[in-house]
Amino acid sequence: MKIEVVVDVKTTLGEGPLWDVEQERVYWIDSFDGRVFRATAEGHEIRSWDVPMKIGSMALRKDGSGAVVSLQRGFHLLDFATGDVTLIHDPEPDKPMNRLNDGKVDRRGRFFAGSMDTMEEGPSGSLYRLDPDFTVTKVDSGIICSNGPCWSPDDRIFYFADTWTGEIWAYDYDIATGTATNRRTFVRVDTRRGGAADGSTVDAEGFLWNALVYDGRLVRYAPDGSIDRIIDMPVKKVTSVMFGGPKLDVLYVTSMAKPPLPRFPGDGVMRGSLFAITGLGVTGTPEPRFGG
Repeated sequence: MKIEVVVDVKTTLGEGPLWDVEQERVYWIDSFDGRVFRATAEGHEIRSWDVPMKIGSMALRKDGSGAVVSLQRGFHLLDFATGDVTLIHDPEPDKPMNRLNDGKVDRRGRFFAGSMDTMEEGPSGSLYRLDPDFTVTKVDSGIICSNGPCWSPDDRIFYFADTWTGEIWAYDYDIATGTATNRRTFVRVDTRRGGAADGSTVDAEGFLWNALVYDGRLVRYAPDGSIDRIIDMPVKKVTSVMFGGPKLDVLYVTSMAKPPLPRFPGDGVMRGSLFAITGLGVTGTPEPRFGG
């Protein structure tokens, strides 16, 4: 196993690594600085786009011409050619202290993203589903900090974390309707070292990988919730994970250069980098695009 820095751009809050199998490019974001990045698997041909506010997550549109993005104030479309950003819908106009956060697309092209309390204290957030026709549906509520949405390879289980509850949840998922029901605790995260569950992905074997932010570790959980593997990273503030590369055997890991709140620890010179881990002997599954 080898851990390397792919791109050193010192993202204030790097998040949301996304590998697109059609373009063979990796995307990631800087949540606080409002930027979307793209590069080759090896970190070359770097391109970036600015968005007008904080960004929580993104997904490519079906035709590849742009992305759907969850910004601080709602779901938007980003046009790669022009850089234009267009509002789709703001599901929380009455909650100025919230912002939309982590999100991913299911294999029918629906974008799931949740909101969070910007102070990461109160359960004012909700989980939403944006359908290809731009209909927005509330899926769950009472969330402090939405993170880590992902699905089992057979589409029967939806995983999601509220970072500060110390739990990752599992739901029964109906891929035909996009309905998530029967929420239960998948794992309880060990927060005694100061870490908490951030971004997640599920590999081709159905194991869930989670970034323990502020603890500098990646954990691979078996489908029964038991810990299968732990990887220590060279920085503490790891934020999210995604398999990519031409063979889907590279684990990309985002990190933050500056903690959002002063109570969290600092890091060394590799802070804010996009990392790649090779030699894991594990592959991911292709990430879907948004749209019908």
